[in-house]
Amino acid sequence: MRILAAFAVLLAVALPARAQTGPITIVVKFVAGGPSDLMARLLAPELSAALGTQVVVKNSIGAAGVIGASEVARARPDGNTILLSPIGAIAIQPNFRNDLPYRPADLVPVCQVADTPVVVMSAPGGPRTLAEVASRAREARGAFNYASTGPGSMPHIATVAMARAMGVEMTHIPFRGNAEAIVSLMRGDVGIFADQPGTLRANNLHPVAILAERRVPEFPDTPTLRELGHDIVYGIWSGLFVPAGTPAEIIARFDAACERALRAAAVIEGFQRLATPIVYRNATDFLAFRDAELAKLARVIQAAGIRPGD
Repeated sequence: MRILAAFAVLLAVALPARAQTGPITIVVKFVAGGPSDLMARLLAPELSAALGTQVVVKNSIGAAGVIGASEVARARPDGNTILLSPIGAIAIQPNFRNDLPYRPADLVPVCQVADTPVVVMSAPGGPRTLAEVASRAREARGAFNYASTGPGSMPHIATVAMARAMGVEMTHIPFRGNAEAIVSLMRGDVGIFADQPGTLRANNLHPVAILAERRVPEFPDTPTLRELGHDIVYGIWSGLFVPAGTPAEIIARFDAACERALRAAAVIEGFQRLATPIVYRNATDFLAFRDAELAKLARVIQAAGIRPGD
């Protein structure tokens, strides 16, 4: 009996490390074909090879990423569910809405995978310079439309900050994801869209300005907002998260697999096609970075007076 009891104790201790079974699902909070979806599909086969189990991608869209983030926050902390998320649902929405069904602490950072500067883009026939954006907005007297991937998303926050800096009014038109926003931009329903540059070249869009600290190699002729007189810098970073309570050994395993995946040639080439710089931070450093971004966005949203209804 003592032997059986000792075995039961050992088994109970070992269970958390072995909790992960079956395929691992990466939840993406936006529609197929958008930057987050494409990143997940580049990472999935490499993570699968590193972890020795199948990794699949699932799109759970809606509410600027809140639906997908909530799904992972509520998932069992057994290593079977991972969230690939950009900044929005992680560091913006918690400062933007009081009714979120999750808290930042409900999603534990595993690793950062990318950090991309925001690019203000327009369609053929749209404004070519920031001065032209301001001019068209003033002429439209508030009827100049801009796209976002949902209320409280980075495209929303960044464009509001830019409009305030220029002293112009614009009308916010939210969409469920990047792909829908691009279609609207191409149709001329909206004048600009500020987002990751991955789909810019593929759709023959024009980069109006970069919301980065300095010009980027992909668009050497495109000025930063700082150059144009507005000290505004925004980036869209992405990373992997697991539900709170996931055993530390599983997080460490995922982190190691993440670092390995980001060194794979297919991932490096794929991220280059998306114009998405790979930026890796381990679980510890990513947690500190996430917390700093939460504090930064809290200050920005409060200063701009941005509300869920905007």
